[in-house]
Amino acid sequence: MIDRIVDAAQPVEEPQEVELEVTLRPRDFTNYIGQERLKQNIQLAIAAAKKRGEPLDHILLHGPPGLGKTTMASVIAHEMGAQIRITSGPAIERAGDLASLLTNLQDGDILFIDEIHSLNRTVEEVLYAAMEDFKLDIMLGKGPSARSLRLDLPKFTIIGATTRTGSLAAPLRDRFGMIHRLDFYSPEEIQAIIMRAAQILHVGIDKPAAAELAKRSRLTPRIANRLLKRVRDYADVNGDGTVDRPLSHKALALMDIDELGLDAADRQLLVAIMENYNGGPVGLETLAALTSEERGTIEDFYEPYLMQIGLLERTPRGRKVTPKAYRHLGKHKDEQKTKPTLL
Repeated sequence: MIDRIVDAAQPVEEPQEVELEVTLRPRDFTNYIGQERLKQNIQLAIAAAKKRGEPLDHILLHGPPGLGKTTMASVIAHEMGAQIRITSGPAIERAGDLASLLTNLQDGDILFIDEIHSLNRTVEEVLYAAMEDFKLDIMLGKGPSARSLRLDLPKFTIIGATTRTGSLAAPLRDRFGMIHRLDFYSPEEIQAIIMRAAQILHVGIDKPAAAELAKRSRLTPRIANRLLKRVRDYADVNGDGTVDRPLSHKALALMDIDELGLDAADRQLLVAIMENYNGGPVGLETLAALTSEERGTIEDFYEPYLMQIGLLERTPRGRKVTPKAYRHLGKHKDEQKTKPTLL
């Protein structure tokens, strides 16, 4: 896993109870900035479920990391007045782990499964009946004497989150009543998130500085909050603790983050395509070998933002950098340059 200041990934969390007020995460929809269409749809579903006195239908949230999938799950739980348990696909290794989680839920509780596409097939098959019929099938014993036991489960809601919708098994995906994508935020929304976080962290910051941070936060709230904390550190050591635009420029320059939010790793990837393959197209496997990164890292952490701001294109033949990328990096495309021969 890459370790970068603009990395939107977060560590895999073990099952835990969630206290909603201990972080910068908003507690309710009023304080949740952005994703307006998603909020409208979820609020409608919550109002309907409350009116009928039923649990909320299962929800699948997908999109790049750092956009607020876990936060949205916490907000939904608060709006429903429900308890929430958080776990992740890799943490549920056996069907028994899932059974332990499900049997400890109460009516109306929410189970949030991050990176749900990482569930193994055995666990998925147990989850099918749990989601559809609120039943849990357990095999007792082995061999000829094995027998199946079916247990009733409380009426709960599963909220799944994934960065790879295509990796999710179709039978599991079809059991979600609501499937929503979280999109990148606008610079104005990121600026509002930074101002809110600064108030919570007691950081003095003016609007021009917040706008500068927003411009370099890759349109991602998690990265915006991370940059704010690092700029705050710089302001505490090199100033009076107040963040203005000149100070934010110096802090971001120290972190090697440019005007579009690219760090050294992003620029290295783009330059590698430019210099070794004349701008592309280049296959993903070749690009992974060229940059010494895993293909999953490139797909999940580099490409989404680079494509969103128009620096990289994904074509049937491979990845290509755009004229905008050449202009941003001050490079010129050499049409006569030949591609290196792969041995």
